[in-house]
Amino acid sequence: MNKQELISNIQRKQSFLCVGLDPDIDKMPAHLQEAEDGIFLFNKAIIDATAPYCVAYKPNLAFYECHGLKGWQAFEKTVAYIQENYPDQFIIADAKRGDIGNTSAMYARGLFGDSNVDAITVAPYMGEDSVKPFLVYPNKWVILLALTSNKGSHDFQLTEDTAGERLFERVLRVSQKWGNDENMMYVVGATQGSLFADIRKVAPEHFLLVPGVGAQGGSLADVCQYGMTKDCGLLVNSSRGIIHADTTERFAEVAEEKARELQAEMALELQKYTK
Repeated sequence: MNKQELISNIQRKQSFLCVGLDPDIDKMPAHLQEAEDGIFLFNKAIIDATAPYCVAYKPNLAFYECHGLKGWQAFEKTVAYIQENYPDQFIIADAKRGDIGNTSAMYARGLFGDSNVDAITVAPYMGEDSVKPFLVYPNKWVILLALTSNKGSHDFQLTEDTAGERLFERVLRVSQKWGNDENMMYVVGATQGSLFADIRKVAPEHFLLVPGVGAQGGSLADVCQYGMTKDCGLLVNSSRGIIHADTTERFAEVAEEKARELQAEMALELQKYTK
């Protein structure tokens, strides 16, 4: 999916919601915890319930890999189900990969080649040669970690060099030599508030993937005030706040309600800030 197709979906649905598919077995309804294919069945129900209100899904690979082969099969089935039934959805493999060049090339082949997702989250710490192997696939996206929502982000990401440039600003500035706003996005946590304005000074046109709204306490209004562009430029992710809002057999129904509520808020924000 290219940038204009993503923008068109956002405009058509009046939503920039990304639903995080991070299934925690302990928070799933009891009947699915015991089912042979429980993770996929859980995801399928969530997808069917929320697809009208979102433009993207983001399965976090940790929630699948921890279950070994069975978990990986559930991930593959989930991706295939979205591609077959909801082909307008943008699929992000939240893998946070990043290693020496030949290893990154294998990570890229596995997720862009075999799984055929639209985007992969990548850690930039090892620099250009660890990121570029992901950028050679047409119409695929790298989503680079820039300023994350966790408390520990302040340990490194906000540190300044002697010229006063913070590390996240250097990541934004230097990485734009490797890719562009047609194949690279950035992860910026919703808890960072007004720092979105600083992000936009360095990366005014790039899409931002924004986790942290909902369970982590990030403000959608702040994200939009400081981070939205004329074309939206945001994919705001909610995981636990949607998929685990209810742990009974009503989980999909409640997930639909939560997604619909967020979409309605997003529609109002789009009316304020986009053309």
